[in-house]
Amino acid sequence: MESPSAFPPILGIGNALVDIMIALPDDEILHQFSLPRGSMTLVNGIQSWKIYQATRPWQKNVTTGGSAANTIHNLASLGACCGYAGKIGDDDLGAIFEKEFADKGVATHLYYSSSGTGRVMALVSPDSERTMATFLGAAEELLPEEFPAEIMKPYSYLYVEGYLVQDHRLIETILHTGQEAGLEVIIDLSSYNVVEQNRDFLEHLITHYVDIVFANEEEAFAYTGLQPEEAVKRIASLCDIAIVKTGKKGSLVAGGDEILTINPVSANAIDTTGAGDSYSAGFIYGLSRGLTLRQCGDIASLVAAKTVEVMGAKIPEEEWPELLLKVKAIENRKF
Repeated sequence: MESPSAFPPILGIGNALVDIMIALPDDEILHQFSLPRGSMTLVNGIQSWKIYQATRPWQKNVTTGGSAANTIHNLASLGACCGYAGKIGDDDLGAIFEKEFADKGVATHLYYSSSGTGRVMALVSPDSERTMATFLGAAEELLPEEFPAEIMKPYSYLYVEGYLVQDHRLIETILHTGQEAGLEVIIDLSSYNVVEQNRDFLEHLITHYVDIVFANEEEAFAYTGLQPEEAVKRIASLCDIAIVKTGKKGSLVAGGDEILTINPVSANAIDTTGAGDSYSAGFIYGLSRGLTLRQCGDIASLVAAKTVEVMGAKIPEEEWPELLLKVKAIENRKF
């Protein structure tokens, strides 16, 4: 692969978290803690600790996470030049988070808090559906004034996770600053319940600041009330490019006069955690390389398919060489 310096740089901003992966034997824990299946639910420190204790027999691994962080991690693995901004605790988990990004060659713009580093209990049902109980900790303390234009200016793309919409002033400041700095602004809607709670404000953000929108089928329905084929058109009418991910059916991409159906890549799915983040990484990688929308979608599907075959949001390092060869083949494909 080419040097990362050959790519327009991408800045990701989101909740800097640590993921605790849990393979559930059934959905009883979800009912016990009133966690809507397939959603992201914010919990406080006490609730997070109770879920942690109740799921100890099924916990699998601990790794750095957060939606935008996962996307940037995968972009770096693809060879893109990346940066990441967020807030962590001055603790062991925060140190692990910072080191992992340094090891990937990602430029970090991290702020520190006396609060603990945030964590996500990623509860994976037997059918591979994932439900997240999130304690934001230090991540919740991001401030609008921590994102001056100087942070944005070295970058060409700004990727923001939709979870930040919980703080209206914060996310609007970030998107406005990125737009003013001349970046291509990208948002992932992140979770259907977050969309339901903030629909009108999201419409305001997308209409005024956003160039590219990622959503899955449930998020797109929560936002538009429409099925994927119509939802992607509706979202694309507000921005330059809209992507609606439809799981095993693939995805839909609308941009300009094009509406494309992107076929899925066959995979032995064991855990959907991070699949959407990986899809975004593949698509943004393609954009940064000046590829067609179909090439972007095909790379996105490829990276997402590899992600669902492993437990957790990160593709193991030993899997990347073969995956990068497949990515390069799509890049070199002639239409």
